[in-house]
Amino acid sequence: MVEPAERRDGIPVGISACLMGEQVRYNGGHKRSRYCLEVLQERFAFEPFCPELEAGLGVPRDPIRLVGLQGEEPRVQGTRDTSLDVTERLAEVSEAFAARHRHLRGFILMKGSPSCGLSRVKVYHPNGMPSHADSGAFVRALRRHFPELPLEEEARMNDAVLRENFITRVYAFDDWKRRVEAAPRYHALLQFHSRQKYLLMAHHVEAYRELGRYLAESSKLPLEEAMAHYLKRFMAALGRPATRKTHANALMHVLGYLREAVDGETRQDLLAAIEDYRLGHVHLVVPIRLLNHYVKRHGSDYVREQTYLDPHPYELGLRNSI
Repeated sequence: MVEPAERRDGIPVGISACLMGEQVRYNGGHKRSRYCLEVLQERFAFEPFCPELEAGLGVPRDPIRLVGLQGEEPRVQGTRDTSLDVTERLAEVSEAFAARHRHLRGFILMKGSPSCGLSRVKVYHPNGMPSHADSGAFVRALRRHFPELPLEEEARMNDAVLRENFITRVYAFDDWKRRVEAAPRYHALLQFHSRQKYLLMAHHVEAYRELGRYLAESSKLPLEEAMAHYLKRFMAALGRPATRKTHANALMHVLGYLREAVDGETRQDLLAAIEDYRLGHVHLVVPIRLLNHYVKRHGSDYVREQTYLDPHPYELGLRNSI
């Protein structure tokens, strides 16, 4: 199996500056994230950014909020000074950020922020009454101009499944950037799909089949077009968190490569571990470690290359809780 490769200086990931402990919030405070600084910073090279500060709002500043009606693009206006409207300024700095930071592999966001909130950010009627919820202005711009970039809120990473999903996407996107985008070839695209096959299956089996069929015909298309289509669909599929059922399906497919190489008692042990996981009796790490043990000794080069077996560093312990 292949360990996830990393640069010595870490994987470049954007982060809301307040989560790094920078005092950039409207009240001069911060929202320092212990998990990001004490765990993820050992693997990620964080690049802090505050769109509100970049837009010239200063610290401290009058708070802002999203204002608009359902179905409209919200505007970003002052909470106290309703004449303050920074919609265009935030759009400009967000678009410029997306253009300058194509090297990023992900972005960790501040919950509830009118600029950086991933979802469920309150939108108000012009009369000040709550209307509905949306994403922050910076997030909407990132999705428009950098749609493949993995995004997650720091607070949502308290959920083990969402945490593992985000970090899986970061490492998969890093693989794409280094091994496909850096030297674009049809062969590189096919090799990427080959080693990501069971990871993709665990997240979205329909996308796994669809992309397999697409690649069978992709050589007839311009390479840039084929890569863009594949990446968009691949990252969207990984954005769908895997379940015990879909993980068990992927595990069974990996086990299929060992059926002839291990004895009957070992096969039964592996089947039992997968079933225990599917039923919720053990965490994913249990069948994964067992399979890794036998894949290392008896697996083909093809199955050893599967990123599904090690999509991120084992030391992060991400599969110990899902």
